[in-house]
Amino acid sequence: MAAPTRVLVADDKENMLKLFAKILADGFEVETAPDGARALALVASRPYDVVVTDIRMPGADGFELLAAVKARALATEVVMMTGHATVGDAVRAMKMGAFDYLEKPFDPDAALGVVVRAAEHKRIADAARLATRPGEEDAFHNLVGRSARMREVYRLLDKAAQVDATVLLLGETGTGKELAARAIHFHSARRERRFVPVNCGALPADLVESELFGHARGAFTGAAAAKAGLFEEANGGTIFLDEVGELPLAAQVKLNRVLQEREIRRVGDTAAIPVDVRVVAATHRDLREEGKAGRFREDLFYRLNVFTVTLPPLRDRAEDVPLLAAHFLEKHARAVRRTIRGFAPEALRKLAGHAWPGNVRELENTVERAVALAGGEVVLVEDLPPEIALAAPGVAPPALLAALPYKDALAEARDRVSRDYLVALMKEFGGNVTRAAERAGMERESLHRLLRRYGLRSDDFKD
Repeated sequence: MAAPTRVLVADDKENMLKLFAKILADGFEVETAPDGARALALVASRPYDVVVTDIRMPGADGFELLAAVKARALATEVVMMTGHATVGDAVRAMKMGAFDYLEKPFDPDAALGVVVRAAEHKRIADAARLATRPGEEDAFHNLVGRSARMREVYRLLDKAAQVDATVLLLGETGTGKELAARAIHFHSARRERRFVPVNCGALPADLVESELFGHARGAFTGAAAAKAGLFEEANGGTIFLDEVGELPLAAQVKLNRVLQEREIRRVGDTAAIPVDVRVVAATHRDLREEGKAGRFREDLFYRLNVFTVTLPPLRDRAEDVPLLAAHFLEKHARAVRRTIRGFAPEALRKLAGHAWPGNVRELENTVERAVALAGGEVVLVEDLPPEIALAAPGVAPPALLAALPYKDALAEARDRVSRDYLVALMKEFGGNVTRAAERAGMERESLHRLLRRYGLRSDDFKD
């Protein structure tokens, strides 16, 4: 059985402490503090899931308590309440990491709903912390991920590194093919020699052969001196041919010969130069289909396709998103010398629920942007791009649910489905609570209570 949710309520009004004790009587373990000093002592001595605090209190105000809670336990959610609400207080509280804001007097059901949602966020944050705790098998060189798909990739890359065969890396743009190529090189016997990356799609068509294989003096206009190509530069090491499917057919013919003969000829020269190079090629294209269309030589495909590793798209390993997000957060926060300790639970949920068409590269760019925009020590939803921040909420991703006890995971999924149902119901009836309640088979007041619990208002659905 899951432990009850631990809540601390801090307020200098005794009637408010009694009210919360009554509101949270079922399923919560409630402690109260009559002033800020006592609240600070309690949060320093034991953990809480949710802290509900008044802003104006003797001993220490709510902002001091909020700061103390976040300094001690990032995942603990704090709900601020006051009878003197101002926009400035609300903005300040949210920037400091508060979960929500209650203005006195408030409806008891609304207060219960806020605490329930805060507790849910705390559960998700705990799951996320487990999901982002790295282990020995969670990375291979600079690749990061603990999913079954990535662990299989690590196994294949390690095997590829131990042999000297040509490797073909397949995968969508942004899946980390260059990182995989570097991992092969730096785990191989060639690690002490050069790793030479080449973006085949970026080479000018009329200079591809010269860049790859070099040229003799006078080979063409402007060739005032002989020049070694990239294959010669990589001699003894590894050359990485990224987007190899973009090579012109004439260059494909010469590359095929290099792979067969292990020697190159500079443009305008007849002398063969032996090269000892491991070739790792990569493409996001289907080279078999490109061959059928006449855009890629089949004989070259078979020479490249000796040892093939496919990098999965991020949408097929969504459980790795929290781990990757934490990795990139640490990387980019360190680069700009900022202290950013993590993601707000809802921000992490938004990241984990995004489809990531740009794959790992898009995720890293998103986190780098969030680091630049974050106003405090926590990345909030508003620090994310609009297409992620404003996306409709969904059920928590499997990686986060799996880190929860079964009972909590079931409650999380049920709450999300309940909210989605209410949103769809209210949209259908344009915010008309009476008709929506009839369709749902419940009393109007019961529907009102549910709407308050999930932070929904009937007015939001009116045309």
